[in-house]
Parts: sequence; structure tokens; C-alpha cells
Amino acid sequence: MIPKEVLKKIRRIEIRTKKLVNDLFSGEYHSTFKGQGMEFEEVRQYEPGDDIRLIDWNVTARTGYPHIKKFKEERELSVVLLVDASSSGQFGTRKQFKSETAAELCALLAFSAIKNNDKVGLIIFTDSIEKFVPPQKGRGHVLRLIREILYFRPQGVQTDIGGALEYFTKVIKRKSVVFLVSDFLSEGFYKPLQIANKKHDIIAVKITDPRETSFENVGLIELEDAETGEVIMVDTASRTFRREFAARAQEDTSALEKGFKLINLDFINIHTDQSYIVPLINFFKKRERRH
Repeated sequence: MIPKEVLKKIRRIEIRTKKLVNDLFSGEYHSTFKGQGMEFEEVRQYEPGDDIRLIDWNVTARTGYPHIKKFKEERELSVVLLVDASSSGQFGTRKQFKSETAAELCALLAFSAIKNNDKVGLIIFTDSIEKFVPPQKGRGHVLRLIREILYFRPQGVQTDIGGALEYFTKVIKRKSVVFLVSDFLSEGFYKPLQIANKKHDIIAVKITDPRETSFENVGLIELEDAETGEVIMVDTASRTFRREFAARAQEDTSALEKGFKLINLDFINIHTDQSYIVPLINFFKKRERRH
């Protein structure tokens, strides 16, 4: 039985994200992610302004009037949410945990997909594959995906992005749009990411809490690695520590972005203390201009 508070949270996410989809994201999503091709729809008489390259010369010769071929986009896409559920996602120092931000973001992407008649699937992973839901359509299906992301209790605590990508390429044969949602506190994933991106369209979405990039002066504190259990004591009163910590975090993000760029991968950086709307819209607009 799913707890009432989880059901209420799912409902709140549905209301919020569906409003965003209707007001902002449905059109942006449609413009950004094109269909798999074009299929013939009909032949109709030429009208001023039509592309002359579409003229059907056989019909034109037979009727004595210029006619053009009309095509429509083969719209249906498969979207796969590849979601990191390792223990580092259960961290948050502001409004919500990283995992909650990931769930809301995935809900927005999933509702945008079904609004455009696309299928949506889900793979939840840690250092192993925890859950696979094949791509389907419909509101009920999307609500199930949100429920899985929010309520699912994984067995693993660590992260293996490379293994998740290898599994994904085995079970998803059709070319898909893939949102890889993680904090990317892992190594050794660039090669399988590059291989998967050759067939599929992968977008990396990094979820970051502000305390993973900087510290305020709160004196001596203990920090525990959620995935390894290692505990260390740090002195946040030290300006040197705060400066070096922030510099290292920026270096890690820059290295991640550089690695993604080398394999021609799109990247969205989301912070839990900031709205994800602006980064998403900027991504959609940038991608639409490029394609």
C-alpha cells in the first residue's frame, strides 16, 4: 500500500507539471524533438507559396493543373527516463532532496511526451538495474512512472551509470530520446555513453544540491558519503577549505561538460535551490536552433 503522503505528492506533481506542460513545454518539446521521418498524406492542387520541389509531375500531367505531394511528420517517438536512484540522491539542504527534483523533472518530461502522443519508458538504476518499465502511452502510465521514481526503494546504494547504459542498449532497440538523470558521482561511463549516443539521442541531466558546490561558515561538521558510508570531519570556518572545495566542485562540473561535449552529448545542469524551468527552456530553444 502506497502511503497517503506519497499519493498526495504524486497528485501535487501532476497538477504542477501538467500546468507547465500546457502553458510552456508542450510546444517547446514538439519543436525540439522531431519525429522519425515523413510519410505521404495526400496530393492536392498547387497553391501560391507552395514549395515547387513537392510538385507531383505525374498527377500534374494527367490533370493539366499543378499538384503537390503533401507529407506529415511521423510523430511518435519513444522517450526513456534513465534515472539514478543511488543513495546520493537522498540528499537535500534546501527545498527538497535531489531525488524529488528528479521526480518532478521526469514528470514534466513525461507529460510533455504524452501530450505529443509519444511513448515513455523508465529505467531505475543504482549499481545494478532496479526497475524497467517499457515505453507506453497515457496519463495512467505516466502517473505510474512518477510513483515508481518517488516510492521505489532500491536495493543498491552506489552508482554504475555505465552498466545502466549497457542494459538500456540491450533492451531498447528502437531509436529513442533518453534523459539520463543523475548527479554523475560515478566514473567509467563515457565509453558506454558514447556507444549508446551513436544510436539514440541522449541528454544528460545533472541534479546538484548547493552544498555540493559551496559551504557557508558553520564551524566543524561531519560529512558522510551516502554511497560508501565514509565519514570525515571538516572545518567550514576555514576560508581555504571553502575556497578549495568550491574550486574543486567547479573543476568537476567543467570536466563533466567537456567530456559530454567531446562525445557530442547535450547537457542540462539543474540545481535543487533554483527553478528547473529556465534551464529546460534554454535547452529546448538552443537545441531547436541547432537542429
